Amino acid sequence: MADASYDAVIVGGGQHGLILGCYLQNAGMATAIFEKQYELGGGLCGDEVPLPGFLANTCAHWTRFYSHPAYEDFNLRELGVHYVFPECGQGMIFDNGTCLVGYVAEKVVDETTGRSEFSAENAERNIAEIARFSARDAETAREIIDRWNRKWARAWAEYHYNPPAPWGVKNPIEKLLDDPQDGIDPVYQFMTIWQQAYDLFESDEMRTYLMRSAQGCTGCMYNDTIGVDQYLLGISLILSLRATAVVIGGAHAIAHALQRAFTAKGGKFLVSSEVDRIIIENGRAKGIRLVDGTMIEAKKLVACDVDVTQMILRLIGEEHVSPRIARRARNISYMRGAALWTNVAIYEPPEYKAAEFNLDCQYLPRLWLGANDPEYMVKKFEAEAYTRGFPSKLYMNTGMDSLWDRTRAPQGKHMVLVEQYCAPTSLFTEREWLKIKKEYADELIRQWQWYAPNMTGDNVIAIDVQTPYDYQQRLINMPEGSWQLGSPLASQMGRFRPFPELSGYRMPIKSLYLCSAATHYAGGIGRSSSYNCFKVIAEDFDLEKIWEKQGRPW
Repeated sequence: MADASYDAVIVGGGQHGLILGCYLQNAGMATAIFEKQYELGGGLCGDEVPLPGFLANTCAHWTRFYSHPAYEDFNLRELGVHYVFPECGQGMIFDNGTCLVGYVAEKVVDETTGRSEFSAENAERNIAEIARFSARDAETAREIIDRWNRKWARAWAEYHYNPPAPWGVKNPIEKLLDDPQDGIDPVYQFMTIWQQAYDLFESDEMRTYLMRSAQGCTGCMYNDTIGVDQYLLGISLILSLRATAVVIGGAHAIAHALQRAFTAKGGKFLVSSEVDRIIIENGRAKGIRLVDGTMIEAKKLVACDVDVTQMILRLIGEEHVSPRIARRARNISYMRGAALWTNVAIYEPPEYKAAEFNLDCQYLPRLWLGANDPEYMVKKFEAEAYTRGFPSKLYMNTGMDSLWDRTRAPQGKHMVLVEQYCAPTSLFTEREWLKIKKEYADELIRQWQWYAPNMTGDNVIAIDVQTPYDYQQRLINMPEGSWQLGSPLASQMGRFRPFPELSGYRMPIKSLYLCSAATHYAGGIGRSSSYNCFKVIAEDFDLEKIWEKQGRPW
């Protein structure tokens, strides 16, 4: 006999468990979320590190949750998700003292709904910035911006916020490949990151910038094939076609707001409640058993916000699935997406030498630092990262949110998050990762001084480095330190995510669903996996289609 009973039970209280919980509860299903950790949020976590008084994002950092349907559907701004939208978007500083500065070309004009409008003025500023390096690259950027506005933006959003199209039906991205006027060259679906960058641009700066942007979106290495949808995302970011934003109070504020929305509608959540097994009877999911033996009944469905390998091999069990599904769950690639996430407490903001080239590089909420050396990125970056933990030339993504959010650091001090891609967890032992952590912290400050001479030890108060080993221990959904819950290679995206048999959110057990980033549309805060999963559940249980009620096309 069950200890408790609900209509819907969700395993895992990360962003997708919370989002799906809000939609199910809103649709009239009595829903409960069970989370292993002592609080909800998963990668939406925040801690006082490296010292008390400094509020850091220790996993997810750069978010655009204002563009997610749940932001408007559940009035998350009123519940605490307050974004600041700087005028400058993102850019990159190179080791020769030059820089590329992006100005937000898609400005948010309604902070309550997240609605944005195109700024032709800022788009022209971005094109002029690129022209400082290459007139040809500037014209390429102009053509991309025009196509983005005519068709690409809508196609990407429609692809993103819907389940994968059935076999034999072309999705919006595939339709672009067939469009001779405003489309994308079909060969791009088979190109590696570096091939896309080299085909589009002639300057080392733009090639470097696009490759590092694509890596930031996917975690993949430059010789990986990521597919056209990820290419569209990466190119939109380097042209600042999506507004960069800073969430006040850090990324964990999003988890708090989703929790408030969920409980306000009557949802229940239990933390420190690890699930041991999904209860299956006659081929149907009937509930869950917790590690402590507590039995929970699910009258209608069970949904999981976990990685697919854990779901199939541990929570379901191989005896309940075909050998093919068990084999493919075991063989998912998690080797891409591992990063060194470092929070650096400092006295004074970095003073970049590139400010002489463009002063606005000092005020970019998302700023990459790296050598304008695409050949190194293609030929040596991965080899060095995989053999020594991190590459000899760092390509750092930095975010000093404390310039816009004073809750993040004590008065007169600042906090900077630095992201650097590195080796996956299993290539080194725990002891070796501890050594890498120290070596990387020293190298980070040494190389930062190439770009900002004032970033000496005297300016640094303290450093906290989170390695793939660290956050794999904290978040069991991230094998190999993959924040994507499975590498977003072209072979593991769209209809193939996590693999073809399970790409529709429905699992091989009736009434069982997978809503995590292991499904389309992969990892990243504000991505659509749980929203699309709800669309499938709404179809199965004849629930109200909230997107139609809200008047959205998707």
